[in-house]
Amino acid sequence: MDLLFSPMIERDIIYCCYYLLLLGLVRFPIQLLCALCPPHSSVAATISTRHRPHNVRWSIGVAETPVFRPERSVPHSQYQSMIIYPLNDIFNSMLQTLMVRLGPTPAQHKMLCDTMKRFNEACNDIANTVFFMHSANKVEVHKTVYYPIRERYGLSSQLAIRAISKTCEAYKRDKSIKPEFRPDGAIVYDQRILTWKGLEYVSLITLEGRQLIPVRLGDYQKVRLDRIRGQADLIINKGVFYLCVVVEVPKASPYDPVDVLGVDLGVKNLAVDSDGEIHSSECIRESRHRSDSLKGRLQSVGTKSAKKHLKKLSGRLARFAKDVNHQISKNLITKAKVTSSLISLEDLEGVSKRTTVRKSQRRDHHSWSFNQLRQFVAYKAAVAGVPLVLINPAYTSQECPICHCISGSNRPKRDDFCCICCGFSGPADNVAATNIAARVAVNLPIVSRFFAEAQALAFRPE
Repeated sequence: MDLLFSPMIERDIIYCCYYLLLLGLVRFPIQLLCALCPPHSSVAATISTRHRPHNVRWSIGVAETPVFRPERSVPHSQYQSMIIYPLNDIFNSMLQTLMVRLGPTPAQHKMLCDTMKRFNEACNDIANTVFFMHSANKVEVHKTVYYPIRERYGLSSQLAIRAISKTCEAYKRDKSIKPEFRPDGAIVYDQRILTWKGLEYVSLITLEGRQLIPVRLGDYQKVRLDRIRGQADLIINKGVFYLCVVVEVPKASPYDPVDVLGVDLGVKNLAVDSDGEIHSSECIRESRHRSDSLKGRLQSVGTKSAKKHLKKLSGRLARFAKDVNHQISKNLITKAKVTSSLISLEDLEGVSKRTTVRKSQRRDHHSWSFNQLRQFVAYKAAVAGVPLVLINPAYTSQECPICHCISGSNRPKRDDFCCICCGFSGPADNVAATNIAARVAVNLPIVSRFFAEAQALAFRPE
């Protein structure tokens, strides 16, 4: 069966399946195709996702196979991966979480704190029963603990149900341990115990009944609160209450890319694209150095004022790095949108565990927020309708874009690239971004696609 489903045939099967689904001609379960395909095949990986048949558009990215030189033999599977990515991601919208700040009065603040503490005490009590029953079935747990919890903690009917649901969900994640909840853990509100009163107030249930609490909204939140979906979590951060509201954000109509924008991610340069634009991490590293130095001095003093200052500094560097990643991702999406390009990123999952660095570089290496930057690019690309592809990063920084010679000697220094075969030279990060873009080709006609695949298979090393 593995011989039957070659990479070229796999994609044709997916094309046929979605075309028939659009026409309404396919009535058999999708799981049947998953059973026929090999587990590692792109067919099984693609059709096992959630589907919405209408308004589906797909485009193909073909990973180009470099010419391997005799001195370096690399398994073909590390390079060639037939990339199939949805331009519309099957869905017409995506879910996003908004942080909405509340402005309660001192009396309301105390009510919310008491309700939060009592709610989490009830969750810990339910956790004892759930762990003893070895069951995460909400119906069975509800029959056992509903009335005792309401009488013991004075929760309303729906708050007791939400406490049961929260505990069962936490127990499902790891049934080998008993869930424990902090006194300031989140309260889960749904439509029965939370009501929006325009854009100025929100009505929340507490131990003392319903409370009408003022809401502080910015321009970003105001234009999105009309798309609220599902439940909201009430959290407290440094004495300030926030509602984590889930909203539905529509996706833009995707376009057919005519070019590829390769992006190389790194520690010294957070992102370098194939056009040569560099986003350096110098500002973050300088801020981290100043922050670490200041925290060290404050910790050595140990006075009450120093501890208060340390508490004030908490989270400042993380917020700054997050803002920088937002700016970089916005810049990349804007550039790709203007040039009708596809964005090609490295799949760096697990890179922190796979790689080792010098002791002096460990701080920067483990503080590298590449995954956060990737997530920002992914969701902004989905909203803007920009196609996004993840590729295998193997040897992208050691491969020559001209003669495809792969050697560690091609990078005599961290910032310089000089091919030992053809003499091509240039900035190392820019060369890596060019290789990342070159491994994806878009808008290939069907005949050209088949020819490219046959040519790629011909280069497969024995």
